[in-house]
Amino acid sequence: MTSSCSDQTGGYNLRSRTLLAVGAVTLGLLGSHIGVAQAAGEPETGAGTSLTTRVALTDPVADGVSSESEAEDGDPDAAPSAEDLALGADSTAGGPEAAPETAEDGERVGLAAGRQAACDERVKEVAGIPGAQFASCASVLEPAVELNADEEAALSHIEAPADTSAAESAVLAGAPDDGQAEPQAQEEGTSDDTASSAAPADEPADEPGDAAAAARPRPWKEPKWCIDAGVDSTWYIERLRGCGVWRSAVDAIDVRTGRKVGGIKYLVVGYSFSARDSKRWAYQVRLLETKRWGRAVNGTKASGSASCVGKCKVASKSFPAQTISKSAEPYGQFFMDTTINTGASKQRGTGRSVASWTFINPQWVGPSQPTKLATVDVRCDNALPGAPRQVGCVTLQAVPVISYSLTGPWPEVAKHIKDAQATGIPGKYGTTNYLTRLTDRRKIDENRNKACPSSLPRPPGKSCDEYAFASTWQGAKHGDGNFSRRMINARQNTDAGKALKGFYTYSRVLEGDRFLVWIR
Repeated sequence: MTSSCSDQTGGYNLRSRTLLAVGAVTLGLLGSHIGVAQAAGEPETGAGTSLTTRVALTDPVADGVSSESEAEDGDPDAAPSAEDLALGADSTAGGPEAAPETAEDGERVGLAAGRQAACDERVKEVAGIPGAQFASCASVLEPAVELNADEEAALSHIEAPADTSAAESAVLAGAPDDGQAEPQAQEEGTSDDTASSAAPADEPADEPGDAAAAARPRPWKEPKWCIDAGVDSTWYIERLRGCGVWRSAVDAIDVRTGRKVGGIKYLVVGYSFSARDSKRWAYQVRLLETKRWGRAVNGTKASGSASCVGKCKVASKSFPAQTISKSAEPYGQFFMDTTINTGASKQRGTGRSVASWTFINPQWVGPSQPTKLATVDVRCDNALPGAPRQVGCVTLQAVPVISYSLTGPWPEVAKHIKDAQATGIPGKYGTTNYLTRLTDRRKIDENRNKACPSSLPRPPGKSCDEYAFASTWQGAKHGDGNFSRRMINARQNTDAGKALKGFYTYSRVLEGDRFLVWIR
């Protein structure tokens, strides 16, 4: 997996191509397991005997803790306590991951096949119109791998906060519902072109005129890791947000000669975000002019619309006609609602937003062809164990990461997991050897009972910790038989288990969802 982030504190360098993070969650966790080989650092023991650490008991308060404390994450249907959820929320740290490159529109990256031919045909069509002088031709989105000086300047004035979560929550809480929703959700698999046909971008804007545009909310501020430098041809995503930067252009064509006589180059900044406890997500595109040249481009405006593909509908859309210039940045803002059947239990469905915009100019015969940008898939569900009535949405391709520190509150848990992962047990951060969540209570108990049977003696103040976690399909019973167990400080084990439960809830990790464990 590749991405473009650095591990330097205070920001991400989105030009490098090394994956840093996938929406990391810094927590301690309940570990659980050891099968054929004990974890590193354990004394040699025979079958059926207790595996103990060489660390002396330092927490006498933990004396007498029963084996029940080893199952704090064990009942998937029990709602997490406020403490559990706070551990998950307070320990969350974000880092973007590159989403797989796709071309849902057939024109996602690079020149689309036939686009130039279509432009040439358009010029020929309008050449016969009396008085026609200029037509327009819009480029498709292209990679912004290395930003030039003009592009750097266009991005440099954008204020980009490191943490956008509070602002995103406020936007979703106050989202308008102005009756512009599509009549019904698009079916899964519908193409973007079909989805967009209900509201083509060359029709009048949803809110026409610069006066209406001036009355709109200001553009939402994209995350700092998105604006620090251009990203290269793909979305970068976290569990609740995605952002990307592309380059494009629109050119004026002299219909008498077929030659370009002027043009505007611009960057597209796409930004989407959702909430773990809302059925709605938001999407914004804004266009930043980087350079203009030649004739027949002054007075150019952009306007657009949006559609939704999959289990979703457009709840609100606003992309009125706005002038594009070095000092004026057209932008569209859209809200999408999931259309899963929230009246039934354990429902889930994915959708993606599609923004579409065109350019107009008084000197042109007509508008440019639409340019489109689709988000990556957003999954909404009401299938979260412990919160069956709650609907929430996450970026499906962002794999959540739970992190433990060797110098944090649960060092024995962290050390056990590190040693266990070193033997090849799944879940190590930086790999694609994922853990997947298990929510069947009986199977969880079977995993735990195999790794840490009640017959196994617990030294005073210790409890049995297993890895891979009992609440995963890689656990002792239902995995490949390779697991690790270790006797560790019972209080650490208990608190780490609460954190794991909070992580599952906060990141909406459902049955079968992938996740990784990062030991720092």
